[in-house]
Amino acid sequence: MDVYQKLEEMGLKLPKAPAKGGVYSPCVKFNGNLVYVSGCGPAIGDKGYTGKVGAEFDLAKGQEAARDAMLNVLAVLNDYVGDLNRIKPVKILTFVASADDFYQQPAVANGGSELLAAIYGSDNVPARSAIGLNVLPGNIPVETEGLFEILG
Repeated sequence: MDVYQKLEEMGLKLPKAPAKGGVYSPCVKFNGNLVYVSGCGPAIGDKGYTGKVGAEFDLAKGQEAARDAMLNVLAVLNDYVGDLNRIKPVKILTFVASADDFYQQPAVANGGSELLAAIYGSDNVPARSAIGLNVLPGNIPVETEGLFEILG
């Protein structure tokens, strides 16, 4: 199924790729067909997030932030590759700014992983790590980066 059509069916829209926040490349291609996408936060348009999961945000809102961070990763990838249908997810790393007593970082990361499973199929779910941190830049609750293979 077409990735863009699936997003539309889910009521989601690929946002404009976020602006760079420092001195780095949003995407780096290597080994011929692999693309590494730098970390993206969850802000889309005027919709922003500040705070920690387990404090200002509950698990469900953290999962929403992880989904939105993944949408931003896909937007960067779309700008770089030009067609998300030519992409296979390989590895995702999700950072979660968490309250000291919050231990469900993998469940938060599911917000982004479930988006990938929905648009690429459950047999194309990438490897993943979820890391809890004290803070993230700009007091965002989630940041996601990824490694993708360009097909064809």
